Amino acid sequence: MTAILHQKAFPELTVGELYELLRVRSEVFVVEQECVYQDMDGDDQASIHLWLTEGDKVVALCRVCPAGTHMREVSIGRVVTTERGRGYGKRIMQEGIAAARETFGAKVIDIEAQEYAKGFYEQVGFRQSSEPFLLDGIPHIRMTWKESN
Repeated sequence: MTAILHQKAFPELTVGELYELLRVRSEVFVVEQECVYQDMDGDDQASIHLWLTEGDKVVALCRVCPAGTHMREVSIGRVVTTERGRGYGKRIMQEGIAAARETFGAKVIDIEAQEYAKGFYEQVGFRQSSEPFLLDGIPHIRMTWKESN
């Protein structure tokens, strides 16, 4: 079965879709990674939300925030895969980059990546652009994608 891509601006999300995206984010970040943080940070409303489904199950998701909301540049965040090792993470990031370019005209995209995932993000063209820092008690690095990549 091939995963189906969904892409919507916040006002286009149904209540059920929003609930499922927030549920999956909480399941992975709060429960699985044991990280207590403020997931609903006010940036969702300005963002483009992308997710992949297989059947009724969300298998990957991310949000693309316009410049000046979450970060100075256009950014991609809340990247989640629920089925690891099947290429969904790479695909959702590639779709996120495309949405950032198409929707927000991004030529530069920033992310705050968990440090252990540096190699994954390098596979889709991001390069480390900061020293490591703690975010919600987890080591992170800023990474940047540039159109010339």
